[in-house]
Amino acid sequence: MAFIKKDSEDMKVEETFRLKHEETEEQTDMMALKKDGEVLNEMDEDDQCTNHPDFIPGEKTFSSSQAPKTFSRKTVCQQCGKCFNQQKNLKVHMRIHTGEKPHTCQQCGKSFSQKVQLKRHMKVHTGEKHFTCQQCGKTFSENSSLKRHMRIHTGEKPFTCPQCEKSFGCKGNLKVHMRIHTGENPYICQQCGDRFNLIGSLKKHMRIHTGEKPFTCPQCEKTFTEKVSLDRHMKIHTGEKPYTCPQCGKKFIEKVGLERHMRVHTGEKPYTCQQCEKSFTHIGNLKVHMRLHSGEQPYICPQCGKSLKQKRHLKDHMRIHTGEQPYICPQCGTGFNRKQHFEDHIRIHTGEKPFTCQQCGKSFNRKGILNQHMRVHTGESLSPPNNVESVSTGKKSLTDT
Repeated sequence: MAFIKKDSEDMKVEETFRLKHEETEEQTDMMALKKDGEVLNEMDEDDQCTNHPDFIPGEKTFSSSQAPKTFSRKTVCQQCGKCFNQQKNLKVHMRIHTGEKPHTCQQCGKSFSQKVQLKRHMKVHTGEKHFTCQQCGKTFSENSSLKRHMRIHTGEKPFTCPQCEKSFGCKGNLKVHMRIHTGENPYICQQCGDRFNLIGSLKKHMRIHTGEKPFTCPQCEKTFTEKVSLDRHMKIHTGEKPYTCPQCGKKFIEKVGLERHMRVHTGEKPYTCQQCEKSFTHIGNLKVHMRLHSGEQPYICPQCGKSLKQKRHLKDHMRIHTGEQPYICPQCGTGFNRKQHFEDHIRIHTGEKPFTCQQCGKSFNRKGILNQHMRVHTGESLSPPNNVESVSTGKKSLTDT
């Protein structure tokens, strides 16, 4: 069985695709090419690209509407519009949609859509690897796999996208990449109808329906739907934060975290609301903001039925029912169910008043009190608005001093 070296940038083509779901802070989503995927028997050895699961035999990189007249209806997939050179290739392709895998390994029970895949898989059990890389010592079961592997060392990327000029080490990765431009999503979820451009993306998506979390942390036994999420989680235990902000020294577990953080310093806000033109540094913040316009409140308290716009708001709200007060003042022992209330309270002890009126220079320890004070200058009614809540604690109400 041929394997792709996971740290090769070129071999991580799936990193350019995002799963179709609302991304939270866990974003990002990144997938390496499957090591033992179900490769179809391409006419070119480069098309096989180390058993990539998304390869189609005789596939042409245009839709059925663009198909030349030489293709008959018999060689066009009626589900996704893919065109093929031969009827037999279309027949094999249809197994993507039907999920049919007629070729089964007698040793481990794993099934494949093509016989050639099964033959290649059998080398996993026999351990047959006759081809060795002279630079790193990695062994391969097929000479074509070794040839493709060598491009990692040489940096050769002979397959170039005609639309954006991005280059790839094997033809199969280029074919998968082309779906960005064509918009093709051939893999359909049979439960909800969502479509995906990679079979790996569909498999990950299916875990939403099944609830499967196959990746378990060996230290705390927390489970995850994706290996990349487990890898990210493991850094909590190791304390590893390899990415450091050059301006303030703050460290991050992932590069994407540092990139988002840098917007604090640059002031960049690339995500803009189309309704009110307010801009945000993170797309997640824009999504939450859009709920102000739509009125959407997707997070519902199971105890009282109250709806909230954000998951963290629901988490804070649940403490009303549980009585949990995780934030304890080290000076007076007062407990709080929200971090913001705790921080406001601490200023009573420190005397800090960071919120200053720009008109008269008076300072306050809470932003809400500054907002009320501003009505003195604007002439608005001084009665507090209905939506202003008192900051409640387990022992007393927090008042400004």
